[in-house]
Amino acid sequence: MWTKWSLLTDLYQLTMVGGYVKEGKADQWANFDYFFRKVPDNGGYCVLAGLEDVIRYVKTLRFTQRDLSYLEKLGLFSPEFLRYLKNFKFTGHLWAIPEGTLVFPNEPLIRVTAPLPEAQLIETTLLNIMNFQTLIATKASRIHYAAQGDPVVDFGLRRAHGPDGALMASRAAYIGGIEGTSNVLAGQIYGIPVRGTHAHSWVESFPSELEAFRAYARVYPNSCVLLVDTYDTLTSGVPNAIKVGKELREKGYELKGIRLDSGDLAYLSKEARKMLDEAGFEDIVIVASSDLDEWIIESLKRQGARIDLWGIGTRLVTSFSSPALGGVYKLTALDENGKHMVPKIKRSDNPEKITNPGLKKLVRMYDKRGQMRGDVLFLDEEPLPSGRSFRAYHPMFSHVFKKYPRHFAMKELLVPIFQDGELVYETPSIHEIREHTLTSLEQLDAAYKRFHNPHTYHVSLSSRLFKIKQRLLKEAAKAVGSVSNS
Repeated sequence: MWTKWSLLTDLYQLTMVGGYVKEGKADQWANFDYFFRKVPDNGGYCVLAGLEDVIRYVKTLRFTQRDLSYLEKLGLFSPEFLRYLKNFKFTGHLWAIPEGTLVFPNEPLIRVTAPLPEAQLIETTLLNIMNFQTLIATKASRIHYAAQGDPVVDFGLRRAHGPDGALMASRAAYIGGIEGTSNVLAGQIYGIPVRGTHAHSWVESFPSELEAFRAYARVYPNSCVLLVDTYDTLTSGVPNAIKVGKELREKGYELKGIRLDSGDLAYLSKEARKMLDEAGFEDIVIVASSDLDEWIIESLKRQGARIDLWGIGTRLVTSFSSPALGGVYKLTALDENGKHMVPKIKRSDNPEKITNPGLKKLVRMYDKRGQMRGDVLFLDEEPLPSGRSFRAYHPMFSHVFKKYPRHFAMKELLVPIFQDGELVYETPSIHEIREHTLTSLEQLDAAYKRFHNPHTYHVSLSSRLFKIKQRLLKEAAKAVGSVSNS
């Protein structure tokens, strides 16, 4: 899975890095920020995921002789650049927000400060990993929230975007709050609990539905969950499941559940629940699948559906309703004189695409109840205003600001991952990351978690950073004006 990733990049990354080496920029340091501009599904937050894979990628990034021979055959690159790649090793600094943290638009999630070629070279793969896993973890979190405490299982392996996509999706979904997966390889690699029942083909392979149920119960008497909609859910499937449940009980076992995979899930689940309860099977779990997502679950909940466990497939692992996270990786500072990093800005006619310059730290503000009240970007060298109130400004408008009182607690979110190319971060277990996600969600008000018109979480700039940004924008506008007038 990892041996091929050295060339998992866009060609223009290699042409730029080759140009940097040729132009004597191999030792010039730069800072890049990874961030996204918009929450998928018009939601209120994202769940950060993918950092562990980024760490493994950066730590092991090397170019084999086979890689170099292929690049040489392209006829684009100089012998000098190929020698550079042969000896490549990341030597810079990488700071990141831990996985499972709730994050918001336009704040630096990963900060890479390194020699310009090194920082440039890792862009594409970093974006590929982080954008996808953050997208799926966020989708999973929304589905978990809609389920209101009911367990949710990832059933999406067969619809995922290839084997690597399936593995990353299962990992990210678990981080987002999903309880288990049908993906056995993900269970082996990541330690995610594996779950599953049987398919319609099992039922169809026997002379009758009842014989199919009896056979499955014989083989798996301790974990028997029966799919009841192959022929007719209420006149055949549920009655046959009850019959087999009674036979299991006589042998000292208990039927664990039934699964509904089609039809009107609200109506069928309520009717099935009545039939099961009347037969003395009040503890049997009703599992539902069939192209579910957060909106359908929310609707079924409103209709009083009697569903205890949700199996989510296609719409989870593909983030069907919003299939991409628009994460970007932008240069924000450059060492131009060998002494300090000079802030850089990307100007655009679209205000959303104007970057926040400089090396920055991200601080989360909490009220007395431990609830998240906003994030503020400060320059990295800027002292924090601990113990006093302060204003934080809208990224573009000086008349829009938020005043934070002195009693609010502050927490810096970016932590060191690599220092001088050496890994200094101890990666938590996937179970610890998932718990961090669930704890963080408890610290976010419900207004930000609703699916329709969620409240906008404030991400602001310190006064000093805001002034630098405005100055750079004015200088950029002046430069454009002087060119157009020449």
